[in-house]
Amino acid sequence: MDLPVEFLSRMQSLLGREADDFMQTYQRQKTYGLRMNPLKCSAQALPFTLTPVSWAKEGFYALPEEHPGKHPLHEGGAYYIQEPSAMAVVSLLSPEPGDKVCDLCAAPGGKSTQIAGRLLGKGLLVSNEIFPARAKILSQNLERFGVGNLVVCNETPEQIAGHFPLFFDKILIDAPCSGEGMFRKDDTAIREWSPEQVTICKERQQMILSYADQMLAPDGVMVYSTCTFAPEEDEAMIAWFLEQYPDYDLEDWREFLPENCGLEGGRSDFLPTPPSKTEDMEKTLRLWPHKLQGEGHFAARLRKKGTSISHETYPCRKKEKRKRKGSDLDGYLAFAEQFLRISSENTAYSVTTFLSSNARYEYFGDELYLVPQQ
Repeated sequence: MDLPVEFLSRMQSLLGREADDFMQTYQRQKTYGLRMNPLKCSAQALPFTLTPVSWAKEGFYALPEEHPGKHPLHEGGAYYIQEPSAMAVVSLLSPEPGDKVCDLCAAPGGKSTQIAGRLLGKGLLVSNEIFPARAKILSQNLERFGVGNLVVCNETPEQIAGHFPLFFDKILIDAPCSGEGMFRKDDTAIREWSPEQVTICKERQQMILSYADQMLAPDGVMVYSTCTFAPEEDEAMIAWFLEQYPDYDLEDWREFLPENCGLEGGRSDFLPTPPSKTEDMEKTLRLWPHKLQGEGHFAARLRKKGTSISHETYPCRKKEKRKRKGSDLDGYLAFAEQFLRISSENTAYSVTTFLSSNARYEYFGDELYLVPQQ
């Protein structure tokens, strides 16, 4: 593997005696995993050889030779193919049923589908992706998972922040980064890497974090993550954020994830200069490929100070739209009764249930949507 010279030099300097072990990982086979979808099945129902991932209750190592990505259950949304280290980020966020969650940089949907599984259909998930083509892939993956309490957006962080002031209980920022942790599995990441790219990513990450702060409710939690080893995008980014936004506390990853499975804290000695606000970077999370079965990741959990607020303080923005009569649902109801077995005789899936006062139907063009209440 032809790795950039500047990258190799920096990693040698950062890791010292560990550098040789780290470099040897590029000669090993990459890890392969899948994450079960609790909205549709249990792990026991999956016909594969699976080994649990320590830091994700729904995650498993899988055997590539069993080809789970080509199985009909994959197309049916029973599970998601995902690199095991990436599963730790949502475990650190720890979403719970009823939470209002934003995945701000969500495509292709690995972490959003994991969040949706943790919410169990309760609360609200807003998954955003700025690039239209990637937003379509994100939407397809979430539809395949059977997620109903969901809105997929294709907006800039600035636009999203304008619509959701101080709204979310939890926000995930899986930030666009220099991708050093993906070198072992993605040649494109190697070709696109440069010291200049690290700087560009750093500036973009600062912008995204600033808008995320505008959306997070008091006492809310934000998890920032990358798949890079660059301290400028990891520990130094958290030090910068805590300096700029003193109303946040850095929470220790050990309160949410198991120890003694290869996970370890970040490194204050990776910072170019000690931050003026002293924070123990051991509270941030590092996943090193030479210390566990997985690729490189970084994450930090930040809690906003203050008392939680009622979300009713921020009513929905109303738009003028063409009014539809109740009879406009007749076509859907006829379809549902014929093909989905939804009828007045079926108490579990009745027309009455679908027309309950809590149901909110809206047309977008000629397409009918059941929109989440929030």
